[in-house]
Parts: sequence; C-alpha cells; structure tokens
Amino acid sequence: MRILLVGAGGVGDAIAKIAARRSFYDHIVVTDYDLARAERTVAWVEGKHGPDVAARFTADRIDASNPDDVAEVARRHGATHVMNAVEPKFVPTIFAGALAAGADYLDMAMSLSEPHPTNPYTETGVKLGDDQFAQAPDWEKAGRLALVGMGVEPGLSDVFARYAADHLFSEIDELGTRDGANLVVRDSDGNEIFAPSFSIWTTIEECLNPPVIWEKDTGWFTTPPFSEPEVFTFPEGIGDVECVNVEHEEVLLMPRWVDAKRVTFKYGLGEEFIGILKTLHQLGLDKTQPVRVRSANGPVEVAPRDVVAAGLPDPATLGPFMTGKTCAGLWVTGTGTDGEPREVYLYHVSDNEWTMAEYEAQCVVWQTALNPVIALELLARGTWTGTGVLGPEAFDAKAFLDLMAAPLDEGGYGQAWGLEDRLA
Repeated sequence: MRILLVGAGGVGDAIAKIAARRSFYDHIVVTDYDLARAERTVAWVEGKHGPDVAARFTADRIDASNPDDVAEVARRHGATHVMNAVEPKFVPTIFAGALAAGADYLDMAMSLSEPHPTNPYTETGVKLGDDQFAQAPDWEKAGRLALVGMGVEPGLSDVFARYAADHLFSEIDELGTRDGANLVVRDSDGNEIFAPSFSIWTTIEECLNPPVIWEKDTGWFTTPPFSEPEVFTFPEGIGDVECVNVEHEEVLLMPRWVDAKRVTFKYGLGEEFIGILKTLHQLGLDKTQPVRVRSANGPVEVAPRDVVAAGLPDPATLGPFMTGKTCAGLWVTGTGTDGEPREVYLYHVSDNEWTMAEYEAQCVVWQTALNPVIALELLARGTWTGTGVLGPEAFDAKAFLDLMAAPLDEGGYGQAWGLEDRLA
C-alpha cells in the first residue's frame, strides 16, 4: 500500500504521526499546497522515530483544487490509496483525481450540500455526498473503492451504528450521533479565548446549513439551524452539554446500510459559539462567494469565510493552550437482542493532555485522524474489501473496534471505546 496523503494541516499531520507507529503500508507521500507544511510533518517523523521510519515518508507539493494535478502526483508516486485530509470544498477534485489515477480513495467529509430550507430535502437540493454517490458506477466499473466519511464524525459513529445493528439490537428506533466536549482554550496569560478546535470553514458550513434528519416514513428533511436543543450527559467527567441539530454526513450515510426508524446528529456547540455563528451569518461573513475588497496592492477578490478562517488561530496550533476532553459517540435506542427495551451510548473520548504528550497533536484533530488510519490498515490486511462508493457502515464493525481497542503490544491501537447501557 502506497498512500498519497493530501493535506498536512492539523488532521493530515496527525494522520502521518499516527501512521508512523504502524507498519501496514509501504510508503506515505505527505502533500500540501504549502510544501513547507508537508516537509515539517516528515521532519517530525524523523525526529521522533528516526531515519528508518522517515524513509517511508516523502514530502511533495499538490494543488488539491486541480484534479489533473492530484492524478499526476498520485501516478508519479505510484499511490494505491489517496487519503483526503483537506476541507470538504476540495472533495470533488481529489475524488476525480484519485479515480483518474486508478487509486482507491478515502475522505473524512463528503461532497457539500446546497442548503435548501424547504422540504422534502430529497426533492429540493443536493444532499451531502450526492455528487459522490452519483459516481458509484464509475468506481465500480474501475474496480476501485471510495470509502467516504471515514473520520470520527462521520466515521467512528457510523462504525458504532453497524456494530449496534449487528450485535446489540434487534430493532433500532433512533441512531443519534451526539458529540460534546469540555475543552477550554487560554491565551499565554491564562485568559479564556474563542478559538475553534476544528476548521472554522467546515464548522460554519455544517452549523449554518439547515440540519438534516431522516425518518423511515418521511425520508430526509431539514429543520432550522440549532433546532431541538437537548442536554446530553457525556462520560468521563465531561458531564452535561447542550446539543443542537447540525447538518452532518451520518444522517445521510446510516440509513443507506442500517435499518432504523430515525437518524439524527446533534453537537454540543455552547451558547457563545452559537451566538458567534449567528453573528457571522447576519454580517454575511459565512459566504463563500468572493467579494471585492481594498488592499495595499489594490482591489482583490476574497471570500468572507476565508477571511474569518485566516483571522482565527490555526486549530493545529491550539494544543499547548487547550485543556479538557472531547467525546464522539452514538446514542442508540430500540429493542435489544433479548427483546427488551434498550438504550446505549457507544463512545470514544480523547484527552488533550495525552494526545499532546504522545503525538504533539491537539485532541480533536488527533481523534479525527485516528479512524482513517485504522481503516487503511484494515484495507491493507484485506479485512475490509469492496468497490464503488461506500460508507463505513458497509464494513465489519467488530474488526475495526477490535483493532482500535487492542493493546499496542498486541498489534492494536490501544484506544478503548466505551459502551454505557443507560437503561441498566
């Protein structure tokens, strides 16, 4: 397996760092539009693990917005798998470049939707992932696999959905992804500051689009942003967090492979974050269409959302200033295999103190990066196989969770996942 890693930002950098401890691949080419970022990642691997490990890594430059360039770089390095680790606006070009190069493909966020507040959602707009699923016949004809939505959310929650359906429930009422954290970011003086722990570009896209819900009798439909607030209790000391509806890929993926009556996604944003997002929308700073603005070198065209992203700290740099934990998980209700009512929360918690000490990566990007590395290893082993455009639900969940939880000295990743039976 030769992996072309597209993007050496926070998540891409963490993917390389996690993979440096594994041996399932032959080579990883770390690429970025800014070659210096890719070189920095490879230098970290050499400094941490020595020249022998670093010899399996190469840095190169790539233009993720150009499918021909993606294909050229993939061919030049003999890539068998293209791992997309950049913002979802680049999904179409990397997706096309991988197929053109004859490589398999993985991403952690799917092709974007076109937000439409009217319903039913299926008749009024392009859903998350529609563009990719429409190309499934091309991937099947080529005998290639595109594994989409294989991050943490989406990704791990989708694995949990498959596991719940296969091992815990005879009938599922609701699959509800629930994410929350108690993370705090402070400046050098110890004062709390507003600094999103993940890409603000992606966060704006997810949170200001109409959230999607799926119901068996209705199909997909939308609700207003930040709708249906609920307080959800997260494990391992995180506690109660108010969560709201957010547009997310799980709702578009799970119903394709898992039988359930309802599928939702709710995220613990917090009152301050919601207020900031609403203000950005009111001011038009969430827009992606360029506007003409003045600059020292004369008028330039720039997207307001890109300005917001440029004005905030790079999430990859926040680790030393961050404390707390983040939790990703799936709340499932229905009938257990014993015929009795059951309610469980399957989850994984990432502690920033630990991820910084082990990988020099803040916990949100590290937790996101963990899951595609596990998936790549399962593909390399031949445990996961397939062609076409598939989500994580299409594969054996137990194999994934077993590898994830197995101790490091037994060939696993040493990342325990939890199961709370909330009716017990």
